[in-house]
Amino acid sequence: MRRGHFPLSSLPAWCVFNSITFAGVDVADVDGRGLGLVAEKDLNNESNNLPALLTIPKELILSATGIEAYAKENKDFRQLLDVAGHQVAHSKPLLVDSWVNRGQHSLDSILQAPPFAGPSPDFVPAVSAKLRALEREFNHIRDTTRELPRWNALLEIDEAVTLSDWILLDALYRSRSLALPKSGESMVPCLDLCNHSTPATAFFEENAEDEVVLFLHKGANVLKQDEVTIDYGHDKSAAEMLFSYGFIDSTSTAKSIVLPVESMDDDPLAKAKLYIFGPAPTLKIIDNDNEAPYWDAPFVHLMCLNDEDGLHFKVLRETDGSQHLRMFWQDIDITGEAGNIESVIKGHDLYHVFRLRAVAVVLGVVQQQLEALAASDEENGSNESLSPHIGRAISQFRAAEKNLLERAFQILEREKNQLLETDSVTAYLATMNAPQQNDIDNEDFA
Repeated sequence: MRRGHFPLSSLPAWCVFNSITFAGVDVADVDGRGLGLVAEKDLNNESNNLPALLTIPKELILSATGIEAYAKENKDFRQLLDVAGHQVAHSKPLLVDSWVNRGQHSLDSILQAPPFAGPSPDFVPAVSAKLRALEREFNHIRDTTRELPRWNALLEIDEAVTLSDWILLDALYRSRSLALPKSGESMVPCLDLCNHSTPATAFFEENAEDEVVLFLHKGANVLKQDEVTIDYGHDKSAAEMLFSYGFIDSTSTAKSIVLPVESMDDDPLAKAKLYIFGPAPTLKIIDNDNEAPYWDAPFVHLMCLNDEDGLHFKVLRETDGSQHLRMFWQDIDITGEAGNIESVIKGHDLYHVFRLRAVAVVLGVVQQQLEALAASDEENGSNESLSPHIGRAISQFRAAEKNLLERAFQILEREKNQLLETDSVTAYLATMNAPQQNDIDNEDFA
């Protein structure tokens, strides 16, 4: 797919044409940081009455609400949403917008003008999983639009849209989308040129007219030609920052790791559990201020229960003939509690046994990730193909992940040993290890 490239000199005319206003700031090259927003004069907001530095009309904001509104105006676009699915379309508003001619308000040209971050290097399993998900999305779009003449023709115009284009568009969206207070995740031209810093000197919000406006923080001072910055999200993990933006801010990122969790191969209830649970199972390890990481993995507690414990599944048939899979614990329907299963089983006599199983599973996931990191370090230790910037970011990420995983492993080992000493666990293990009657009978005939 051909992409146009436009010089920065085209930006002022585009902004005037689309009613974007700058007040005391301008877009310029920032040494080592690409394009950014810089002060045209000394900016001081001691009295908190400085006007908006940047104002973007609501017509230019690409959000889920805007997509729905446009679908009401354009029947071809409505067809796309109906057959391709709203979730995919909303996750790629840039792609949707670049496919639809929106006249003077098209974001296509301006979003291609500045440089943007491409996909992060494939150095963690999550990236491979992400690429597989993008491939599924792309194939879904291609397959479902084959019968729509308008979209099928557009996909094939000049040069066919490829999977690489879809991956590139996702990277562009992830690196530029912002979480607006009212509209949620959105694309906002010109505001997406603001770089990140901690602490930030400016913040954005939506005013009464649904315009997006950028203000200087109260008490902030920015000298002429210095950069005006925003915070990309202090609650984002280091992995998310690196994946989306290509850097890590250790002073602002949340210290957490999210790892995939796989069902047990020999579990006959695995498919039913996954169906009832819904989202992809994950293990999240979170650091906190007292240096004691904790973990959250709702599906792990569910995957460690079985029929003998009291977990059952039934298919219920409604009066209209429809069928629904339901999950029961001790003959009580807990289908809606799949993500909160630990609270459901907490009062059970064997809760410590169930918890020990879950801790053992989490220990295995953590150990596997530590081993993968060690193997990856050996493979990539002498990799000279990465730029120094990316290489440093990856090293920083690996070090932080390893440190958090190692401390989590120690805490999990400690909890495992404590659980092994509880009365319910020792009694349960004694029962499990006791010779069965058949074994005794066999010994008599030996």
